[in-house]
Amino acid sequence: MNWRLHAAMGAIYAGLAVALGAFGAHVLEERIAADAMSTWETAARYHMYHALGLILTALVAGRPETDGRLSAWALRLMHAGIWLFAGSLYILVLTGAGWLGAVTPLGGVCWVAGWGFAAASLLRSR
Repeated sequence: MNWRLHAAMGAIYAGLAVALGAFGAHVLEERIAADAMSTWETAARYHMYHALGLILTALVAGRPETDGRLSAWALRLMHAGIWLFAGSLYILVLTGAGWLGAVTPLGGVCWVAGWGFAAASLLRSR
């Protein structure tokens, strides 16, 4: 498992969360309804939380005493959660495609499972 790549991707995701948050605050705020802006802010906030979580999980996964298989699943699920949860909300706000609201919870489930795999990996450390 290339934990450095996952940590770097987390840093890229964090930068993207800042950029998208700023885009929302400076470009979208005047152009979209308040509830849509709230949705955008939720996406950016959870995007950042889990970008940082991805970095942390990757750094822990790089330690030799952690369970590599469980860590790998934690990392995969963190990535998937960012794309499914935050990504679906960003696209929902920009396009109005209401069906994406059904995709968002899948991202949340990925995150919950990812954190569970991260915890299991730590608990099973040698």
